[in-house]
Amino acid sequence: MEIITPENAKKEISKEVDEKARKVFNYAIELLGGLKKLIEFRNLTWLPSLAEASYSVVLKNELMLTAREIAEKLGISKQTVENILKAKAEKLEAFLKGEIEKFDEHKAGSLAKLAYEKLKQSGMFESVEISKQQAEELKKFDADIAWAVFVLHAIKGLDFPINDKETLKSKLQGIEIKGKDIGEVIDNIDFPINSPAELLHKIKEAI
Repeated sequence: MEIITPENAKKEISKEVDEKARKVFNYAIELLGGLKKLIEFRNLTWLPSLAEASYSVVLKNELMLTAREIAEKLGISKQTVENILKAKAEKLEAFLKGEIEKFDEHKAGSLAKLAYEKLKQSGMFESVEISKQQAEELKKFDADIAWAVFVLHAIKGLDFPINDKETLKSKLQGIEIKGKDIGEVIDNIDFPINSPAELLHKIKEAI
């Protein structure tokens, strides 16, 4: 099996692609239940495979590269890339329910595809601008900071106080927290919501 080393790669990966792959990687971990869940199952060895899959999915869908071109950029085998790109996102259901046995490039590809699709549908690949005050609020969320950033991005331009639950659920559609659709979380919080900081606090209390 031919392995193409990074030294022989033809092109560097752009900062934009690097950022999108990072978002896919982080969101994929959230879909699995977070880093704490991985530690529970002693499966941190999965992370390199998931990183390769995240880059492969982004390079395929954003730059329309072939499997060989992706292999050249990442310094992995063409066969590994093909396995990742052929993986089916819908086959993850049993795996995500906790039936964890092995995590190879097939599951990594499925997970990266699922994370990519959710991020794309929610417009979360756009740059996220948050205020200094919001940044201070985010510091309180530690490992939960990923979903908190997604929420702040989704509600950008929304007027407060928020009294309409359905309007908020529509804005946050597509976001998941610890495997739970955020719509279910919103159903369990009290309204009105007077500020973005209060929204983050109430979501955190409800999960």
